[in-house]
Amino acid sequence: MSNFPYLSLVIWTPIVGGLWVLFASRDRNGPVARGVALISALLTFALSIPLYVNFDGGSAVMQFVEQVPWIPLFDINYHIGIDGIALPLILLTTFTTVLVVIAGWKVIQRKPAQYMAAFLIQEGAMIGAFAALDAILFYIFWEVMLVPMFVIIGVWGGPRRIYAAVKFFLYTFIGSVLMLVAFIYLYARAGSFEISAMADLPLGMTAQVLIFIAFFAAFAVKVPMFPIHTWLPDAHVEAPTGGSVILAAIMLKLGAYGFLRFSLPIVPDASLSLVWVIITLSLIAIVYIGFVALVQSDMKKLVAYSSIAHMGFATLGFFVAVLLIQDHNLLGAGLAVRGGLVQLISHGFISGALFLCVGVMYDRLHSREISAYGGVANTMPVFAAFMMLFSLANVGLPGTSGFVG
Repeated sequence: MSNFPYLSLVIWTPIVGGLWVLFASRDRNGPVARGVALISALLTFALSIPLYVNFDGGSAVMQFVEQVPWIPLFDINYHIGIDGIALPLILLTTFTTVLVVIAGWKVIQRKPAQYMAAFLIQEGAMIGAFAALDAILFYIFWEVMLVPMFVIIGVWGGPRRIYAAVKFFLYTFIGSVLMLVAFIYLYARAGSFEISAMADLPLGMTAQVLIFIAFFAAFAVKVPMFPIHTWLPDAHVEAPTGGSVILAAIMLKLGAYGFLRFSLPIVPDASLSLVWVIITLSLIAIVYIGFVALVQSDMKKLVAYSSIAHMGFATLGFFVAVLLIQDHNLLGAGLAVRGGLVQLISHGFISGALFLCVGVMYDRLHSREISAYGGVANTMPVFAAFMMLFSLANVGLPGTSGFVG
């Protein structure tokens, strides 16, 4: 069972489905394109379930590993696999995409096939980034997933969609270029783009600090961390509901995942030396951005700013673990990392749910102003109950809403 290429199927099923909807479907504006998109999303989710069922939680090695030579001249391989960090994030991605496709079933009337295809291709790229064990493969998936989101915001977004889309793309792309430079340097030293080979490479302190800064430029923007967070509220406000859901529930997690997969194992000394920077920025995000969220009148902006604060808790947990490891407190370090991972998953569900709720309200009232939402419980009692449930869950998370709670 473990030899069956489940992981590759989970990565490429939505991509192939998206490309079929985009190029091969003759019914791009009708139910066929929507139906194929939903079937592709459901099939991807179904294929991801065996990853969980057959995953050995007591093993620390990579599982469902597949390795095929891709560009032998530079030792670049199609090398994928998952561990206990990547698995829940992949399951979150496949589940959330199904909800996004359903949410856009009737709402998206303009170019629905292209809309569905963008989300499916993005889903495959995000899963590929979580599963990649080769640095160049990770980089390719990392860059590919930017394009569908850029299109989603730029085509189906609000009045300032072009500004928000370009800002999102430039912020994330510039940081990614520095990450690529770091990968090339590590390849020159290790002779391989394998992430495990990079982690085993002995590096001097100066090199580690420079590589850490390059990784920070890519991952901190994606989280996003203070003060390079300003693209996120604009992107959320202008993006359609599905774009906001995927952006908050999945794409932000890739930044925190990058810190765990690259920064901490490859440059541990620099991570320890600069841990105070990450902790300080995380605390600022938790407190300052929390107060910024409290004064928002736009519901989407409120959830967006609260997401920044919640992600601050995740990065705080990951880098507090570095200090605990230095003090030989391995139990505390493990708890800190697990706490950060729980924060990532719980925030993915709750933020996605809240953005879906805001989307429901916007489709009916054509306003995101909180003042326009009075009396919803009288006309939509079931919906109001669910929105209250998700809001209470958001309060239960450490973050901005915790100030109210």
